[in-house]
Amino acid sequence: MTKQHTVIFTPSGIRALVENGERVYDVALRAGVDIQSICGGKGLCKRCQIDLEPGKHAKFKIDVAQAHLSPLTATEKKAIADGDLVAPRRLSCRTKLLGDAVIEVPDDAREYESSIRKESVKVTTELNPATTLYMCQLPTPTLDDNPSDGEALREALSTFGVNAKPKHRVLKKLQPVLANNDRTLIAVVRDNNEIIDVWPPSPFNIYGAALDIGSTSIALYIYDLTRGALAYEKATMNPQIRYGEDLMSRISYIMLNKGGERRLTDEIRKHVAKMLAEACSALEMGPNQLLEVVIVGNPIMHHLFLGISPVELGQAPFTLAVKDWFEAPARNFDLGLSDAARISFFPLIGGHVGADTTGAYLTQLDAMKGRSVLLVDIGTNAEIVLSHKNRVAAASSPTGPAFEGAEISSGVRASRGAIERVRIDKETKEPTFKIIGHDEWLSDSTGDLSFHRIIGICGSGIFEVMVELAGAGLLDESGLFMPDAAPERFFEEGKSWKYLLVNNPENPIYIKQTDVRAVQLAKAALSAGVSLLTDFLGCEQFDEILLAGAFGTHLDSKYVADIGIIPNAPPEKIRSIGNAAGMGAAMALMNVDEKCRIIEAVKSIEKLETAMEPKFQEYFVGAMKFPTAPKATELSARSRRQRRHARDNS
Repeated sequence: MTKQHTVIFTPSGIRALVENGERVYDVALRAGVDIQSICGGKGLCKRCQIDLEPGKHAKFKIDVAQAHLSPLTATEKKAIADGDLVAPRRLSCRTKLLGDAVIEVPDDAREYESSIRKESVKVTTELNPATTLYMCQLPTPTLDDNPSDGEALREALSTFGVNAKPKHRVLKKLQPVLANNDRTLIAVVRDNNEIIDVWPPSPFNIYGAALDIGSTSIALYIYDLTRGALAYEKATMNPQIRYGEDLMSRISYIMLNKGGERRLTDEIRKHVAKMLAEACSALEMGPNQLLEVVIVGNPIMHHLFLGISPVELGQAPFTLAVKDWFEAPARNFDLGLSDAARISFFPLIGGHVGADTTGAYLTQLDAMKGRSVLLVDIGTNAEIVLSHKNRVAAASSPTGPAFEGAEISSGVRASRGAIERVRIDKETKEPTFKIIGHDEWLSDSTGDLSFHRIIGICGSGIFEVMVELAGAGLLDESGLFMPDAAPERFFEEGKSWKYLLVNNPENPIYIKQTDVRAVQLAKAALSAGVSLLTDFLGCEQFDEILLAGAFGTHLDSKYVADIGIIPNAPPEKIRSIGNAAGMGAAMALMNVDEKCRIIEAVKSIEKLETAMEPKFQEYFVGAMKFPTAPKATELSARSRRQRRHARDNS
């Protein structure tokens, strides 16, 4: 029998019993410990760092020795040599447990509750939900006129123009409710053809949930479907992020770990169930009042929630298991809802253009009709819809997670203390910046920056720092640094340079040449996708450019235009539409006519596979440039070569 050990994680205090030789990372995931990883435990990101706390721990009644962890691996030794890991810290994904251990997850390796801002915007639609309430008084039966109570209820509903049959669970409840309430009840009717519940006559309303399941965050909106009012909203982190920052790394996790898809499905369902339970408690809702849940999400989130492996979406031709509007009883998903509750999923367009895109498209159907309008949701996988001359086409571009902070050396998600705004003075070259949770602009000259918890730079800050570096002449058109323009802010790193954005001795924030390249690759992929769509529909200019999603909400239109992420995009035509995916779900939740509209609209969308297009590479290479930066000159190139030559010979 394999020997077992006890491991305690601090500061959470989470305790786990583990088999000899298990990876610390796997144990942490299983136990629900918050620990960063953006590579899914492959030893690539170096973010899942831990500390062993050796010694006698009377509190936990265990003794811990260094030998209780496996020796340093080659990956860890290289990380120490490269300065990515400071001994005695270890990488949890490369460290095995060989004895009892107390493991500290350091402050900078823990997941922080992100500043997720997915507030709802006003939804304009008529109130016509799929599930409605009808109060009925049934006649008292007599020997001469004695229909069944089921028949009497159907007859009473017919006076409202409703022809509905009672479900089995209704028949079981029907007579007790009638007997206790003078034969008066509230009939809960779905789709005008099913009686799904009966209630005593009471002031209770019915509720529905619109749910946007993103790869990074989950947004929940609860609506009172009797009055048509927003009653509750909340956004949280997607717990699957521990298994990989982007969608492809989660597919990779599933492929490399037996039962991985079941684990990811369980994670998302349990988390959504918790969110729904919190909402029901906050609204003091009865167990049978939340009856409709409408969900949008990208194809991989969609499939995982349904319990379908997304492995086929990890390789061409990216085949979906299901793409149409899909409905099922909520009890199939272990969400803790009434047996009468129903889950509905928006249709997908195809491949990697998912239900989140169709949700956003529903909110803009009228605005895009007969006009040249580009709708873009910028995320780890950018989804694009273009309307032009009564045709609509959609595509996706693999932008990767750079815009959300991953693949950036000092990148973080939009958490408190993250840099979200950047300005660089064109004359002095001095940067100023703003962090989330602090209203004032900061700089090296504003005093001791150690008073502010500056943790890194998030998506909107990454956008802005690239444009500011280009505009200040610190970055040339090709994306190479120009260190001679501000020698005091550039430092050599290997064979390249890094730019000092925040001169904080405790936590200096640098922008590295590799960061610039990651942004170039992301922006070029999106730009190429847009160019292919405009070619496909023959669209030469846009009437409007719509940015959907939480990330797009916080981008300044000037910087979107200047970074060159969307070709021919003047800032005055760029508009943010907020979390349109979630609002599309809300529209279909509150009005079945909107559901019918999006089902029909999706049928006419033409899908373009950008990766298969011959001109993709041409457009991709052309979009790598920073349009507002100085052109690369032979002089600057020669200067860089001379510096490297001098360094190599020193």
